[in-house]
Amino acid sequence: MERTLIIFKPDAVMRGIVGEVLSRFEKAGFKIIGAKMLQPNYDHYHQHYEGIGTLKTRKGEEIFESQLANMQQGPVIAMVLEGVDAVDTVRKMVGDTEPKSAQPGTIRGDYAHVSYNQANTSGRSVSNVLHASASAKEASQEINHWFSDSELYEYQTVHEKFTQPRASKK
Repeated sequence: MERTLIIFKPDAVMRGIVGEVLSRFEKAGFKIIGAKMLQPNYDHYHQHYEGIGTLKTRKGEEIFESQLANMQQGPVIAMVLEGVDAVDTVRKMVGDTEPKSAQPGTIRGDYAHVSYNQANTSGRSVSNVLHASASAKEASQEINHWFSDSELYEYQTVHEKFTQPRASKK
């Protein structure tokens, strides 16, 4: 089973849509193996968005600082989800980073509508509800950054009964 990190951003927490969005992942069969609410400082986000995600390197200082300011507007809820092809499937469910471009039926397509142009014009970053790891390597690094081993739990769900290989009969 693969693991991925999701972060409910301050806009999701403040809008009160965390439970509604989370239920979509649970209904798809993902297992929550770690969860916590916190309000990280600038250094924590700097490591997440540049040390791991290279946002400043890819998009520039202005976008990077805007994103960090946006993330510090309130608490976030970080979670580790586990399941079959978790990284790719969660990214597909979340939708395009720019909510305006996200397809209807995706989380960003259904819960956000901001465009890059509108965000730039208003001097804000794009509020897009969730962060989701972009690759398995990034997921591993992000999970280690946000969670200690003691904060991650192993247990079996009913859904796993139908997604794990059957034991061979002798």
